[in-house]
Amino acid sequence: MQTQIEQQPERTPILRKVIAALVLVVALALAIKLVVGLVMAVFWVIVAVAIAIAVLWALKTLFW
Repeated sequence: MQTQIEQQPERTPILRKVIAALVLVVALALAIKLVVGLVMAVFWVIVAVAIAIAVLWALKTLFW
C-alpha cells in the first residue's frame, strides 16, 4: 500500500493540441503533394516513351 497520493498527469494545454494538429495537417498535405508529384512524373515519362515509340513506328511505316 502506498502512503503517497499519486499525482494525475497534467492535461495538455489546448493550444499545444491545436499546434500539433496543424503540424499533422501540414505534414499530410506535403506528403500528398509529394506522392502526386511522383505519380505525375511517372505518367509523363510513360507519355514521352509512348510518343517516341509512336514516332518510330510512323517513320518505319512511311519510309521502310
